[in-house]
Amino acid sequence: MENEYFKIFDEERNEIGVASRKDVHRFGYWHETFHCWFVTKHKETDYIYLQLRSDSKEDYPSLLDITVAGHLAADEMVQDGVREIKEEVGIDVPYNDLEQLGIIEYCVIREDFIDKELAHVFLYISEHSLNDFIVQSDEVSGIVLAEFKDFSELWQGERETIKVSGFKIDKEGNRDMYVEMVGKDKFVPHQLSFYKKVIQKIKEQI
Repeated sequence: MENEYFKIFDEERNEIGVASRKDVHRFGYWHETFHCWFVTKHKETDYIYLQLRSDSKEDYPSLLDITVAGHLAADEMVQDGVREIKEEVGIDVPYNDLEQLGIIEYCVIREDFIDKELAHVFLYISEHSLNDFIVQSDEVSGIVLAEFKDFSELWQGERETIKVSGFKIDKEGNRDMYVEMVGKDKFVPHQLSFYKKVIQKIKEQI
């Protein structure tokens, strides 16, 4: 991973060069990522899929996160980001099946780690079931569903916890049922403004 290189940008989103993953996060360069949120509808209720990050991840292990997310390498176009979907959750999704939600900036700073992302955010309206997901265990340890209304209310400050249900892979590679009541502390700490922007853009599409 440390040998990965990303395009870097200035504050006006002008491309200014290329840097290693390590330097991107050490010096806080703006760089591009690919995000894809899966939503589905069941019995007239909208749901959002969330990934459970692997326990072995260096950053934010065991926390709930965007369905699929990853960095765009220096030689990749935004369209190439669909590879992340197949790699992380085992589902082939053509780029043209995605709804573009735009580029959302966000920045997370902690100790010697500065993550300044230009996130190319997409929505995938899915008809897949939980059984269709085949997760990359070193990246993702499970997939869960939450009612989109509940997810929205959590980040709008209208409720303290929401129910998520799905599966988690155990150490032997078996699927265990995963049902929990979770609060914001169980999610990757993206900025509150980021979650709110994503929620608003998803609402406009579903």
